[in-house]
Amino acid sequence: MLYTVGEMAKELGIPASTLRYYDQEGLLPFVKRSSSGMRMFTDADYETLMVIGYLKKSGLSIKEIKAFISMAAQGDASIKDRLTLFRGRRDAVRKQILELQETLSLLEYKCWYYETAQKAGTESVVRALSPENIPREYRDARCRLNITHNKEQE
Repeated sequence: MLYTVGEMAKELGIPASTLRYYDQEGLLPFVKRSSSGMRMFTDADYETLMVIGYLKKSGLSIKEIKAFISMAAQGDASIKDRLTLFRGRRDAVRKQILELQETLSLLEYKCWYYETAQKAGTESVVRALSPENIPREYRDARCRLNITHNKEQE
């Protein structure tokens, strides 16, 4: 089946202008054109466009994605290079996830902190809590905020 820019954009959940931009930047050399010059996408193009979207979300620049598209066009000769690229992105995303989990942990702690302070009508009640009186799930985040604790780890 063939899809116009608008139809494919709808399938991908992105603006049609994004597909046009990708084409201008050379990311879509595989896209066919109708006799009137309209971009026409196939079902097979959908997978490639999804991969492009995920590479973008993973932090790759347009230039780096273009290099990937060039590698893919080389076929089997570039399998090793593409594997290296995807392993690198996987490792970078894993690191981002860990950093985001740590950030979420701190945000959860601060929500608990302010909810507890609000119920008590003052922060002093929460500040006075010893570590063992802080709920277990928030203790690590609280420790990370303690400069004395951080210096002891060095």
